[in-house]
Amino acid sequence: MVLEGNPEVGSPRTSDLQHPGDKGSCILSSPGEEALPGEEPIKYGELIVLGYNGCLSSGDKGRRRSRLALSRRPHANGVKPDVMHHISTPLVSKALSNRGQHSISYTLSRSHSVIVEYTHDSDKDMFQIGRSTENMIDFVVTDTSPGGGTTEGPSAQSTISRYACRILCDRRPPYTARIYAAGFDASSNIFLGERAAKWRTPDGLMDGLTTNGVLVMHPAGGFSEDSAPGVWREISVCGNVYELRDSRSAQQRGKLVENESNVLQDGSLIDLCGATLLWRTPAGLLRAPTLKQLEAQRQEANAARPQCPVGLSTLAFPSPARGRTAPDKQQPWVYVRCGHVHGYHGWGCRRERGPQERECPLCRLVGPYVPLWLGQEAGLCLDPGPPSHAFAPCGHVCSEKTARYWAQTPLPHGTHAFHAACPFCGAWLTGELGCVRLIFQGPLD
Repeated sequence: MVLEGNPEVGSPRTSDLQHPGDKGSCILSSPGEEALPGEEPIKYGELIVLGYNGCLSSGDKGRRRSRLALSRRPHANGVKPDVMHHISTPLVSKALSNRGQHSISYTLSRSHSVIVEYTHDSDKDMFQIGRSTENMIDFVVTDTSPGGGTTEGPSAQSTISRYACRILCDRRPPYTARIYAAGFDASSNIFLGERAAKWRTPDGLMDGLTTNGVLVMHPAGGFSEDSAPGVWREISVCGNVYELRDSRSAQQRGKLVENESNVLQDGSLIDLCGATLLWRTPAGLLRAPTLKQLEAQRQEANAARPQCPVGLSTLAFPSPARGRTAPDKQQPWVYVRCGHVHGYHGWGCRRERGPQERECPLCRLVGPYVPLWLGQEAGLCLDPGPPSHAFAPCGHVCSEKTARYWAQTPLPHGTHAFHAACPFCGAWLTGELGCVRLIFQGPLD
């Protein structure tokens, strides 16, 4: 059955071993340090799903949640390429019958397949992400719809792969995390069928892309106050970086980007064609605001006793403990075109312009009039700045730096479109800037 064995698949020519100089996330730790009983294990980083503002609409439960920390496992479960076999396609299922053997199968034609066997890597931990709820998936992700909802149920057509991607983290400093397209299924296999984009590399190895692809964007300047959006790239099954295809499922791959790697950085975005994840490193999270800081900012804003400039009622942001149900009586509302903050009122409608169009009584600009909601997912914030800006048209409030960064960041949508969206609820941003500076009126006394 086996026509050829190529032990060079595990040589330094493979993408798994191409990056000895890559810099990953660093936290202070001595080499080989293991967590002592009662101590927290070393954290590699956290994945945050955009669009949920701190919690899934149905609640965070088990592996299905809006945020997941990746920590060092008690025992390494990483794998690396070992041997490549050329076999007859009808014999593939028999060749892959060993569930303890990880492998990737590339179907080149009806009569020819290539199988790359993987072997245990004691220096790495592997984490898998996808739509499947099977045990081998560490982070179950479902399609995100604008407004923070999930697309669930038997009638829902998901575009996220059941085994979307995998992340391999070095167990020793600097704890580098690398992302790869596709995850291993219950039989420890990855199948790239005859229609999947696949090819032989110049050094005789195999590589390929998944159906809808795994896209990654690394921010320029890190995820900080000086950040700027980077360029979206596609990650292959072997972790190589390519320019985007003409569409998500096109069979023709993009051009290889040789000077970029699959190493995740603080603020890297991972798009799975239906949900977008943000990667935060432990060092980066130290710069982000805490939930206590966000709560202190809410109380400070309420202590200033902002007032409705027309109704003269005192406004106050509701406690996050209430959840986002119906707006509170004291909830601030904003005209998203101008930023003037009011209490709720029912006048000023301009139905000829649309059902949600209102005219601001202070500046006469006509636009959406929505309640303000504080952003509660601290990991999405670039800095601990005061809540001074709101996204348009959803009304989620955060710091100026955070609002401007996300308003300038195009997120993949559909097969080839990109659109900026609110990171807290996923709503598409509108207007010239996508966000607006809030204008509060203080108490008259």
